[in-house]
Amino acid sequence: MQAVSRRLGHQSLKPTSLKSVFPLYDQYNGAADQWRYASTLTNSRGVGNLVRKGTGGRSSVSGIVATVFGATGFLGRYLVQQLAKMGSQVLVPFRGSEDSPRHLKLMGDLGQIVPMKYNPRDENSVKAVMAKANVVINLIGRDYETRNYSFEEVHHGMAEQLAMIAKEHGGIMRFIQISCLGASPSSSSRMLRTKSAGEEAVLREIPEATIMKPAVMIGTEDRIMNRWAHFVKNYSFLPLMGDGSTKIQPVYVVDVAAAIIAALKDDGTSMGKTYELGGPEIFTVHELAELMFDTIREWPRYVKVPFPIAKAIAMPREVLLKKVPFPLPTPNIFNLDEINALTTDTVVSETALTFHDLGIVPHKLQGYPIEFLVSYRKGGPQFGSTISEKISPDSFP
Repeated sequence: MQAVSRRLGHQSLKPTSLKSVFPLYDQYNGAADQWRYASTLTNSRGVGNLVRKGTGGRSSVSGIVATVFGATGFLGRYLVQQLAKMGSQVLVPFRGSEDSPRHLKLMGDLGQIVPMKYNPRDENSVKAVMAKANVVINLIGRDYETRNYSFEEVHHGMAEQLAMIAKEHGGIMRFIQISCLGASPSSSSRMLRTKSAGEEAVLREIPEATIMKPAVMIGTEDRIMNRWAHFVKNYSFLPLMGDGSTKIQPVYVVDVAAAIIAALKDDGTSMGKTYELGGPEIFTVHELAELMFDTIREWPRYVKVPFPIAKAIAMPREVLLKKVPFPLPTPNIFNLDEINALTTDTVVSETALTFHDLGIVPHKLQGYPIEFLVSYRKGGPQFGSTISEKISPDSFP
């Protein structure tokens, strides 16, 4: 060092600070910090510019690292499966026991599905599970309240918190919020009103977010056909709210997961848009119940319950929910918010963006989507089946 100093004609080399060499260092450093925490969701290319390796299967690398909040729920397992199938890494936050996400780990290669325990009420915990992600998908939702979690906190507060953290993250390229068809500030259902408030909160923080509004989802673990069939097996009849004439547009859960994947794969055209995802057919509640009875091979028996009486039956749980020192049973058929939602038709509006705009043709319900109901046939899957429906050993590969 001294030889260098003599060569340069100096007595000694004194350490110099970056501030003395670069007078505008603080200004540049502040700008860098602002860039670091700025939202990158304004990138109109979406995730189309990510580096991909492989043929596109589960052993490939899609470039997507997705944090899927609510992945342990009904829709979550189908979405995680499709994400893993294309070679994405999926971070699965969970707040229950270690067994909650274990069924998801089998859907990808080793290290592809990463369960991460977190506390949704702890901001640092949420930031930790989102730190390595470039895609955030919020599936968090409940169709009934508990003593610990209200609709407002689950659907509005948590959605707003996730959007704020994703905005500050700086590396999130896509944010997808899952809401409900029929969500509106004027809905008679508190669940749907809070879902609408969650949509508004997300779009206020991240205008480039994509909103998906699926109708009632049908699938192996669904909360409508299974509940109906289970009730019928126990009591030999099904209560119909009102006269069963309310129109709904149920959708196959696999199609909803495919719609989310299609939005992720596009060139950014779905950013900032809202999609209403309904099935290809519109049913009345009575017609959907007829389809259920036909599948389980039971004689249809109904008891029509007027809406005022149905609400009166469901009201005690709502009144006592936070007044008693113990948890109350989970509502099944007589769920006050679902009863309120059934007072109005819930179908896709004519001007809405739908599956068609994502390049997806949704499945009709009759057939494979409701085949899981054969487990409720009292004589086994072949009970009451026609000749063309009987299972033949030759049909197996």
